[in-house]
Formats: sequence, structure tokens, C-alpha cells
Amino acid sequence: MNKNKQIFELYIDYLVTSFSYTTATGLSYLLDGEISHDQVTRFLSHKQFSSADLWKNVKDDVRKIESDDGVLIFDDTVQEKPYSSENELISWHFDHTVGRAVKGINLLNCIYHSNEASLPVAFKLITKPIQYSDIKTKKVKRKSNTTKNEDLISILKACKQNQLKWRYVLADSWFSSIDNMRFIDKKMKKYFLLALKSNRLIALTKEDKLQGRFQRIDELDWSEAPICGWVKGMDIPIILHRQIFKNKDGSEGILYLISNDIELDKESMEAIYQKRWTVEVFHKNIKSNTGLAKSPAKKEKTQSNHIFMSLLATAKLEGLSVKKGLTTFGLKTVTTHPIGQYLQIMPFELQLEGYVLCLPWFVNS
Repeated sequence: MNKNKQIFELYIDYLVTSFSYTTATGLSYLLDGEISHDQVTRFLSHKQFSSADLWKNVKDDVRKIESDDGVLIFDDTVQEKPYSSENELISWHFDHTVGRAVKGINLLNCIYHSNEASLPVAFKLITKPIQYSDIKTKKVKRKSNTTKNEDLISILKACKQNQLKWRYVLADSWFSSIDNMRFIDKKMKKYFLLALKSNRLIALTKEDKLQGRFQRIDELDWSEAPICGWVKGMDIPIILHRQIFKNKDGSEGILYLISNDIELDKESMEAIYQKRWTVEVFHKNIKSNTGLAKSPAKKEKTQSNHIFMSLLATAKLEGLSVKKGLTTFGLKTVTTHPIGQYLQIMPFELQLEGYVLCLPWFVNS
């Protein structure tokens, strides 16, 4: 095994087993200097890992869980880095989970879900290389070369080229543009099941559509069954469903769902869209369990390569989770395993060393 391949695999295991900031020095220490700090840093900067590299590394595992009923799930996440210097990668992004712009890393992921397993199959780091002066504030700002909706379409093309099997594309309302829905239906020949904002317009009959008579979806006379109609700006018939649910604080929430699979009933729409939650779990894992933001690297290339390795580490953690019948958070602590219980009473440095040494045995046992 060449040295870069060895570091590649060790770095992934290091992210799977680490509980704090991951450093080249820390990995070298665990390996008793067999691989130096400089070798790790050179590895992280020797090439730019891409979404195509991710596919090469997960393809065999994806083929094992693949099915015609698989779904592709799109979502982005922002990892705040308020104290880091701004650059093309670390910039200001709108975070819809908090409703404001934050400084950090914006990662768009495509997760493949099938047979109760979820794996990342593509990603896009949202960079902002274009600098411009805001006319109103006179401040220098940054913007991307492409929109996230354009990135979604590019990823779908790659998934088709990779001959990945799927039936539905799932995403929240941020990705339910007319262009995306039309592309999935016309070019991909697939189904979409997306969330819609309440102000979107729909015609209930083809005649209404031709006459330009559209209504806001939150003003429709809703019943138990999905509503058939035409969204403004799109020629294909769709179905809409209003799902009412309870929030954690006891308040009522409403979710509007749209699909071009007009044979679905409300139960099927809700059950399929529920799979979108797996991407939220994935984002929680990559932030909490595999060190998305825990790299001290300052160069954009090494930062982005660290994120790439975090994606692969999360994929490995998901595979172990399925194999061992544990949640990824349960697997991370290995509290149910005797060796894990023993390691937890050891000093911190020895815990990490023990996890690294025992991981291959634990995976194969």
C-alpha cells in the first residue's frame, strides 16, 4: 500500500474515532510517529478531492443497498466558523435553520437512501469566488458562480451517468423551483416529491391554467385526499397534499407537498417524504461525529479535503451502524460494547489510541 493510500484510510478512521479537534500532530502521535505531521499535511494538500472521488469510494457500498425504489435526498447545511478568516470557502451564507446569514462553510449534499441505509453519493462545497461592491452598503461581498438549484441539476446528471437507480428526488422548499421540477420530470424521467412554500400558485383545472386563474395553495379548500392541478409556470399535472403535524412546543405545523407521481395517496406521500429526514441525521452526524468543523487547517484546499474525508468517515459510520444494529451516535461511543466500556475509563489520549487500534477488529467481528 502506498503512503498516501495508507494515510487516506487512517485519516478516515481517525475522524470516526476522534472526539475533539483533529490535527496532523494528533494523528501522528497516535501512530507513534510512523507517519509524520508533515506527511499528513502534504496528503491533505496534494490534490483536490471532488464529488467524483466520493462516488469512486462509496460506489461498491451503494451497489449493495441499491434498489429501483431508492430516493435521492438533497439538502444543504451551514457549519458556522465565526472566528475564521473569510475566503472563497468560508464566507457568508444564508442559513434557513436560523433565518439569517452566518459566516461559515456551506455544504450541499446528495444522500442516497435505500433498504433502510443512507450513503452520500455527491456533494458540492458552495464557494464564493466572485467579489463585488454592494451598491447600497458599499461593502465588498462575495457570490458563487452557480446557484444551488443549478448545482442540484449538475448532481442529478452525474447520478444518471453513474447509473444509480432511484425513483424519487426529495428536497425541501428551497429546491422546489420550476426548473428543478421540470428537469426531473422531462430530462430525468423520474418523480419528485418536494416541499412547497405556502405562497405558490396553482390552477385546479386545465381551463383555469389556460385562463390564468391561479390560487395560493394556502387558500385552497383542502380535503383529506391530495389535490390535482397545475403549478404556475409548469405544464405537467401534479398532486398537492397538505400535511398537518405537531411541533415539539405543541403548536401546529403545516407542510405542503408536491409530486408529479399523480398515483400517490396522502399516506404514501407522507411516508416517502419522511425519508428526507435521513439527510438531517446525516448532517448531525458529520458535524457531531466525524469532525466537519474540527480541522485547524487554514488553507482552502486542505479545509475542503478535510470536509471530503469527513463525508467518507460519515459514510463509514453509517455502514457500521447498519452492520452492528446501533445508531451512529451509539456506535461512536461504543457504550454497549465491553471494549468500549473499558476504553472509556482510560485517559483521553489512550482512549483515542485504543479506538484506532480496535476499530478494524470491531468492524470485522
